Amino acid sequence: MENQILQLQGMSCASCAARVEKAIQAVPGVLECNVNFGAEQASIEFDQQQANLERIQQAVRDAGYQAFPVAQWGSKTPADEDTEEQHRQAEAQDLRRKLILGGIVSAILIVGGLPMMTGIEMSAIPMWLHNAWLQLVVTTPVVFWVGQSFFVGAWKAAKHKTADMNTLVALGTGAAYIYSLFPTFFPGWFREQGLTPDVYYETAAVVITLVLLGRFLEHRAKKQTSLAIRKLMGMQAQTARVIRGDREQEIPIEAVQLGEIIIVRPGEKIPVDGEVISGSSAVDEAMVTGESIPIEKQPGDEVIGATINKTGSFRFQATRIGQDTTLAQIVQLVQQAQGSKAPIQQVADQVTSWFVPAVMAIAIITFITWFVVTQNLALALITTVGVLVIACPCALGLATPTAVMVGTGKGAENGILIKDAESLELAHKLQTIVLDKTGTITAGKPTVTDFVTVRGTANSNELKLLRLIAAVENNSEHPLADAVVRYAQNQGIELPFLEVVNFDAIAGSGVQGEVSDRVVQIGTKRWFEESQIKTNLLTKAQTQLTNHEQEWEADGKTVVWIAIDGEVEGLLGIADTIKSSSPQVVQQLRDMGLEVVMLTGDNQKTADAIASLAGIRRVFAQVRPDRKAEVIKELQQEGKIVAMVGDGINDAPALAQADVGMAIGTGTDVAIAASDITLISGDLQGIVTAIQLSRATLRNIRSNLFFAFIYNVAGIPIAAGVLYPILGLLLNPIIAGAAMAFSSVSVVLNALRLRGFKVSHH
Repeated sequence: MENQILQLQGMSCASCAARVEKAIQAVPGVLECNVNFGAEQASIEFDQQQANLERIQQAVRDAGYQAFPVAQWGSKTPADEDTEEQHRQAEAQDLRRKLILGGIVSAILIVGGLPMMTGIEMSAIPMWLHNAWLQLVVTTPVVFWVGQSFFVGAWKAAKHKTADMNTLVALGTGAAYIYSLFPTFFPGWFREQGLTPDVYYETAAVVITLVLLGRFLEHRAKKQTSLAIRKLMGMQAQTARVIRGDREQEIPIEAVQLGEIIIVRPGEKIPVDGEVISGSSAVDEAMVTGESIPIEKQPGDEVIGATINKTGSFRFQATRIGQDTTLAQIVQLVQQAQGSKAPIQQVADQVTSWFVPAVMAIAIITFITWFVVTQNLALALITTVGVLVIACPCALGLATPTAVMVGTGKGAENGILIKDAESLELAHKLQTIVLDKTGTITAGKPTVTDFVTVRGTANSNELKLLRLIAAVENNSEHPLADAVVRYAQNQGIELPFLEVVNFDAIAGSGVQGEVSDRVVQIGTKRWFEESQIKTNLLTKAQTQLTNHEQEWEADGKTVVWIAIDGEVEGLLGIADTIKSSSPQVVQQLRDMGLEVVMLTGDNQKTADAIASLAGIRRVFAQVRPDRKAEVIKELQQEGKIVAMVGDGINDAPALAQADVGMAIGTGTDVAIAASDITLISGDLQGIVTAIQLSRATLRNIRSNLFFAFIYNVAGIPIAAGVLYPILGLLLNPIIAGAAMAFSSVSVVLNALRLRGFKVSHH
């Protein structure tokens, strides 16, 4: 299977997008194709054994359009980007030139036609401006050069036995132009019939210019909708300072190779993803994770390309380059999401497909009715042209894709990657949020929370004991040992630790070793009892240890015993601490009307302790990894729309089973691949932001669709002359053209309001 994005040229409306989509889907081997009219791109998945890019591009050409493969970002050279930008500039320039000519001619024709439109003689307007021959000469280039794309588009549609927006504009303006030729060439015949030889050149010219103005403004606004992608692309560093041989060299980022050693100085952007090998610093990862506090980096830590090095300088080894870097993958995901279709868009697509034929039928009925009733050819023509022009379903085709583009782009800015438009739409319907415990609600890192000694809490006693424990634990690979070493360092015990001899790690029990001629043992109560170390203690201080043990265990902590030379000296309480944001996020989710559930493989006691700290009332504990997906299924069978939030490989089946899977981005690649939404920073606040963004996007799409529908539904009867018999009101085709152009622009501008989306903290 191959995924490819094609840049399309020549599309002018939603019907064009539908036609391109149909043409690509008809190619054998194409599994899926989404054409985004807003982004002018097609995102395609095809089987390489049955189909290839040339065949797909040929199908697009046969449909009357052009398609070029978009070089995947990360493998793009600056030349590719320049070519794309030049193409965009050329298109805008062409539209601008046509608009200027159309605008000048339209102004001349409107001034010349004012006496005819208003029925009032105007001495200030020179007579020659009324001249039909002059009007014919200035209108012809507007119709055939400025309006060329409409007529070409209508011809292509006719060849494929369909009709689209171009058909409506071409028929409307073409009818006005051709009708005007008769009174221009045969004014005498009109007078013999008792008719005024009025011409409607201004209608053809002004409607073409206004529709083109709509397209020009739309083109500029659409450029803004893809701002998110360009912003992300602009984050990348342009060069990297690498060590080749024994020299430092500054090279373009495309030339960096895997495994190369790269130097980063304070204030510089990190060029590619890698692992720190020497030096240390704090790195601002806000642009990728949304995390505002700079993250400390030591040897062994990962760094992400495009993030900013703050204070120190360090060397790192490149582990991911080109399109494998985190930033390149983010860009690809955002592109994919912007090209995908929300289920709500399918409604608009269906409406668009029957809309144009319906409008043409209404236009024919309008013409026949007025001509039969009034015998007035001019009146019949004006109403017909008005119907054809006002009915263009441009706004309908833009309503959803523009909002989806802005919404997914806004998500990426906030550290939320949305895989497709369907997930974005579904997130607003969620009823239940299932949170994995370790690494999601908790930090996923054991931390020493309590430390007591038999000899009391005098600081010197504690530090002496801690120095001995840290020395032994420093030799162990166990996560709990790591927690003890970190705790000791935080208490001011510095490296190097004391020397340890005869170190031994007993699986599932603990560790022991000799430090300064003393035998130090750290481990479980069971192991101590097996080793004949008395844990049923008699002195007052020792009895307090037993009380602490019971208390800590009730809180779901792991209790570690410490013995020196065969005598118990103290206890450590170790827990996977809850993230500081967890209780607040759980409360926010509940305020939004959502049920919050915790899912964990931990024992019931620990699970309940963590749940009560986080404010969660419903808990599934002791759930094996292979049963997590079943729990999601059970919740779905209760009739709920469920989101699963997790970070580990063992969460992947549950993430895939959920209606919306959200992966904590600090988790594994497998979890991220199985999810619909990735929260890059690992902060649970991202869940709230994702749901709020989904709700805001859906509100925006609904208001867009309402504007587009209501406008057409109200506009067509007025243009058809329904109000003429009652109020004597007719909709001038020029006003119809202006209204149509501005309806499209208003829909795009409404979608751009989403760019002001802010996360609301209750």
